[in-house]
Amino acid sequence: MPTATLIEDDSRKVNATPLGRIWIDLDNSPHVPFFAPIIEELGKRGYSVFLTARDAFQVTELVDLFQMNCQPIGRHYGKNKVLKVAGTCYRALQLMGRAWREDLILALSHGSRSQLLAGTFLRIPTLVIFDYEFARKLTTIQPTWVMAPHLIPDSAIPFPKHRVLRYPGIKEDVYVPRFRPDPAILAKLGLTKTDLVVTMRPPATEAHYFTPKSDVLYRATMDFLGKSPNVRVVVVPRNGKQAEVARQTWPQFFASRKFIIPEGAVDGLNLLWFSDLAIGGGGTMNREAAALGVPVYSTFAGSIGAVDRYLSEMQRLTIIESSEEIPAKIKLRRRERSRLTDVGRLPALDAIVDNIIAALEARRRGPRQAVRRPVPQGSFNPAFTRDGIHTEGGVNLQ
Repeated sequence: MPTATLIEDDSRKVNATPLGRIWIDLDNSPHVPFFAPIIEELGKRGYSVFLTARDAFQVTELVDLFQMNCQPIGRHYGKNKVLKVAGTCYRALQLMGRAWREDLILALSHGSRSQLLAGTFLRIPTLVIFDYEFARKLTTIQPTWVMAPHLIPDSAIPFPKHRVLRYPGIKEDVYVPRFRPDPAILAKLGLTKTDLVVTMRPPATEAHYFTPKSDVLYRATMDFLGKSPNVRVVVVPRNGKQAEVARQTWPQFFASRKFIIPEGAVDGLNLLWFSDLAIGGGGTMNREAAALGVPVYSTFAGSIGAVDRYLSEMQRLTIIESSEEIPAKIKLRRRERSRLTDVGRLPALDAIVDNIIAALEARRRGPRQAVRRPVPQGSFNPAFTRDGIHTEGGVNLQ
């Protein structure tokens, strides 16, 4: 759990650390486990954190699960493009109304457009981390720095090179090594050790990168699983509307509890570990499964990013490209759960935190922005296999 000093609602409280206050905005559910160890490490290095979150995609439930001291501000406005733009701007105003009272030295997020707008107008330096190069970006406002894994090529990042920061591995390397399994989740979901468990993540139907084909593949996969004997499917919807659509589409399988939707937020890594395979229409849960060594199949039909393409080439992720491929590619079999190997910290966490601090120090030294030095890219292996730790190196700024 995060242990950094988080700022309470009273903005006039004395900052508990001497080096400054960093504002982190949790815009989507994967950001909660990702930032938890970063918050802890920043606290160890003398920084305090002001934490905000958007009430969307179970973010606030996960904040409670991770016991974070966080202020929920704003919500999601659906998939209508006009409402999305308006909602982004409105939430930026809401964030500005709260953040202007704080003495903030950096606005940090994993792709929060509202925070980028708010930080820019408040003249706070901004750092946006991303791991999917096809995500839509603001065209008129750029962050002070961006940070991405080495796997994404320079040609896919249209940004001044001296403001592009890099880290080795994938973002899941930041928090997956901290994972410890808890078998209590099986009883909580009504599963037994003899069930063949499949974790199913529907596509992000409200995301700008959503394509109808992803939904076609999702529905075809659910039909296939429903007809397969001895399979129990844990569906992890992104919101209540998506859960209700699933229940209405496959009522017989939910009635028999062949399909299950957890009540409330669950630890995604723990669910994946006790699954025999995972199938997902998005990115993070698929990559988490790959990092844990769980067989994983992607039904995402949008532009395949460099990280997922690499995992596919390494045979850690199987991409489903058509409904006809589903029965042939998806292997419904029990997984041998090997004992977790404690690999310790992977380089991604230290490299990301080093980048954050080095960028701030470069900013303090004067108007010249941080300069990037080439760093070995390294390679990716699952964090919890017998192969052990997998990458070396970090990023230094001058």
